[in-house]
Amino acid sequence: MRLSKLLGLMLIAGSILTASPGKIKFEDHFTNVTMRIDYHHIWDGSKELISLDRIYKEGEWAGSRNVLLDPFKYGKYSIKLYTEDGKKLLFSKGFDSYFGEYITTDDASKGIKRSYHETALMPYPVSKSLFKIEKISPNENSITLFSKVIDPGSVNIIIGKPEKNIEVIKVHGDGKPGVCLDIAIVAEGYTDSEEDKVKKDLNKVKDIFFSQEPYSSLKHKINIYGIFKPSDENGTDEPRIGSFKNTSVDTTFNSMGSPRYLLTESNKKLRDITSAAPCDAVLIMVNSSRYGGGGIYNSFCTFTIDNEQAAYLILHEFGHSFSGLADEYYSSSVAYNEFYPRGTEPVEPNITALLKPGKIKWSDHVSDGTKLPTDWNKNEFDRMNAKFGKTRKKLNLKIEELTRSGAPEKEIKKAKRAIELLMLRKEKENSNFFGKTGKLGVVGAFEGAGYSSEGLYRPMQDCIMFTIGKKPYCKVCEQAVEKMIRKYID
Repeated sequence: MRLSKLLGLMLIAGSILTASPGKIKFEDHFTNVTMRIDYHHIWDGSKELISLDRIYKEGEWAGSRNVLLDPFKYGKYSIKLYTEDGKKLLFSKGFDSYFGEYITTDDASKGIKRSYHETALMPYPVSKSLFKIEKISPNENSITLFSKVIDPGSVNIIIGKPEKNIEVIKVHGDGKPGVCLDIAIVAEGYTDSEEDKVKKDLNKVKDIFFSQEPYSSLKHKINIYGIFKPSDENGTDEPRIGSFKNTSVDTTFNSMGSPRYLLTESNKKLRDITSAAPCDAVLIMVNSSRYGGGGIYNSFCTFTIDNEQAAYLILHEFGHSFSGLADEYYSSSVAYNEFYPRGTEPVEPNITALLKPGKIKWSDHVSDGTKLPTDWNKNEFDRMNAKFGKTRKKLNLKIEELTRSGAPEKEIKKAKRAIELLMLRKEKENSNFFGKTGKLGVVGAFEGAGYSSEGLYRPMQDCIMFTIGKKPYCKVCEQAVEKMIRKYID
């Protein structure tokens, strides 16, 4: 390892450990097991409500014992654990949620009520502690949504038992939880007879991770577990073609009304399954060839494993769910309204509203002499992308029509292959375009990010968080991922 690289890693590690306001001694306040708090996050048509479901005592605590206070400011929400009197903060963690996305939609604004099941995980306290769920407003003030003193000795706390018919498969690593990053991959939509495919696909995911920085350099500090609970049927729900499957964690396309968005609302099922292995991060590997996935910060991410773009899906969606990275694209249709309110700075490390150009959050990376904002021939890219979007939408509608009408499988496969080829051509077209702008390797502020064509900016002209294809994280995203890994391993 080069000396400059080593010094950089030391600075990153130091910045994480010194970011917390005071050191908390783990053994003074916690035991080495996990407290799981399940609750319902409710939109009653006008305001948010939290309703406690159940509290569990589960297996070994997989998280850091050194970094207990969240050094980052990512996520719309935060879980916090205090001493009983509320005077000392013992544990905190930011997160986003399916609920947090829902309240930005038209349905929520119309007053349509919804409830989502969510889970908070933390080390098990040794004495009564005050638990809070807070919402972070755009001005960084916190609003307490829920508060309760929890007695760790209560007879109402459920002693967790492993789910039946689950196989935990060690994919990589032999380090101890607490000093390694523990990744759990749930095999979704695989039947009993597909165990060999599960293992093959898990190794495919491992190889994809370790082909990419910074995971490659830090693979000796990463454990990967596969969790296999057979599904009654293989695949996943595809509502737009009237196909619904009985699977282990009930994933479905068309989440939030977006055709490619693949999520699950069965949080309890997911958490019951993932409790079988140590996990700091959860991925759901879906046994499907259709392009799709999703990622929610400190919740979970999904991806389809048999798609041509599986590598992109895994690294892109994990960038969201693990490192809090924002989408840098802006031309795809999404269900959100004003996901990033105008005039506020996004908390994510890889996009900015450029409210203070002289204090841009990635100023250490900005190339010498680079103007902010940074020109990148955006109009030409937008014309290219609009044409691609229309063609892909047309092909997707054709597949839906063919499937619903019971067309021959050969014809449906041909249409699906046409989309795969279209996306591969688009990947090549983008690569050629970026190669001609004269901005390769330049870090600046490129307009177009976070679902907004104007007013939001990304660090580099291209990144795996921006366009589809085999490519690295940009310099800013790579550093953000590395900082997050080091929170768990240092």
